[in-house]
Amino acid sequence: MRKYVIMGVQGSGKGTQSELLENDLDLVHISVGDIFRWHVQHHTKLGAQVRRTMNAGELVGDDLVEKVVRDRLDQHDWNFGFVIDGFPRNGRQAEFFMETYDLDGVIHLELPDDEVRRRVLSRRLCPGCGMDYNLIADRPKVEGRCDICGTELIVREDDTPEALAARLRDYHEKTRPVLELFRRKEVVHDVDARPAPEKVQQEIRRVLDLPEYQPASVMS
Repeated sequence: MRKYVIMGVQGSGKGTQSELLENDLDLVHISVGDIFRWHVQHHTKLGAQVRRTMNAGELVGDDLVEKVVRDRLDQHDWNFGFVIDGFPRNGRQAEFFMETYDLDGVIHLELPDDEVRRRVLSRRLCPGCGMDYNLIADRPKVEGRCDICGTELIVREDDTPEALAARLRDYHEKTRPVLELFRRKEVVHDVDARPAPEKVQQEIRRVLDLPEYQPASVMS
């Protein structure tokens, strides 16, 4: 059973890299951001709370994040292991994680702040089917319209310059110290997140001593 954590600032590719590991290794991908977005889209009580927080320009509280992760992990549907992104966010959560789960590796995706801004502010979301786009590398065929359902694309509520500034500040103040706690266990691997996703994944596989990544075009 493999248990991994992927850490990095918003826009560093945590979700993409987690999904590549998930698909190849039968891992369960647990994304805190995706869980919150699902609740917002489905108008749950939790979703309303998250939406109010984001509309106020604030970050979702650590206690709520921790509860969501605990509830998700308690489902125990990760027979072959999990890869989690968006957690832990502070020292207390990191201590809980290290005490509860024997982690096999923590991947830290390194990305300069200026590149974070360039990537994040170029993201677009389809509110109809949930498809993600990036105007830098994954533009829709028709400007401003989803390729799948034709719905007009929007900017995610947490992708505004103000929200990004808050996230960057929160990351540098609270999340980076978490890495130092994990480094004591010698499980942290720093990976440059600037190259193409496939190259980043290859480096992740190398440092974790996993089978080499085979893109779909090569595997078919």
